[in-house]
Amino acid sequence: MKQLITTTLTLSAFILLSGCASDAVVAPSQNSDLNKISNSNGKAKPGLMQKSLDGWLKDEWTPTVNKDKKVQKKYMKRVNTKSTNTNSNTEVKYVEDKERNFTLQEYVDKAAAYSKAHPSDEKDSNVKKLQSMPVIGN
Repeated sequence: MKQLITTTLTLSAFILLSGCASDAVVAPSQNSDLNKISNSNGKAKPGLMQKSLDGWLKDEWTPTVNKDKKVQKKYMKRVNTKSTNTNSNTEVKYVEDKERNFTLQEYVDKAAAYSKAHPSDEKDSNVKKLQSMPVIGN
């Protein structure tokens, strides 16, 4: 009887464990069960905040910062283009150098250029608004 129980348990464990193992190795990107939880192949649609940030960067930040002479000289590449005038003069244009690595100092310089072009309005300052609020709990 003991041998029958041992054989039955061994056989059922073998069947159970062999069913979990598969011969085909599946890459994580091809694993359908994993993709149901987290689809790494799909591209996430940008939300409202991302669209707002992208629009601000494209329409306000980049044009403002790229007009600054210090930023042009330090971080941008000078390109000579032919002018549309009939005098065949060359027009100097600055474009962003894609091969150069981005540094934290570049961001600081660009933020200073943007702040210089768009000074903050003190009456709309969030710090002033918070300081003008009544204190609760004292």
